[in-house]
Amino acid sequence: MTSPRPDRFDFAFAPSYRVPALLLGITGSTAWAELGPDALTVRFGLWRLRTPLANVAAVHRTGDFAFLKTAGPPHLSFADRGVTFATNGDQAVCLTFHQPVPAIDPTRRITHPGATLTLRDLDRFEVELADLTGVARA
Repeated sequence: MTSPRPDRFDFAFAPSYRVPALLLGITGSTAWAELGPDALTVRFGLWRLRTPLANVAAVHRTGDFAFLKTAGPPHLSFADRGVTFATNGDQAVCLTFHQPVPAIDPTRRITHPGATLTLRDLDRFEVELADLTGVARA
């Protein structure tokens, strides 16, 4: 028996975010999130985040981001060490993890207690995440 194919979610690119992203190799084909039967995987150009679904502790909506704080590469929050993968400043889903995960640092020394994703279909992502984990939006 084969395992179900992961469901892929595209990032929602605002026009103003396209050029800074493109300069770093972040495009529609290199930026996505996948929910598989056992794991969440995020690709954002050269950067990756992967964690077991059991590690997802909470999810909530966030948004209204400042362009300079979110455009371009993934951003590290100095307040809580979370990582933001943003392709627009409007709306995102913020995930909190039970155990911090690496994503922004190639040495994997910096870990993140949460990740923010500006996905195109936030509603569908939240529904599928809840179906797979039981974690519903707070």
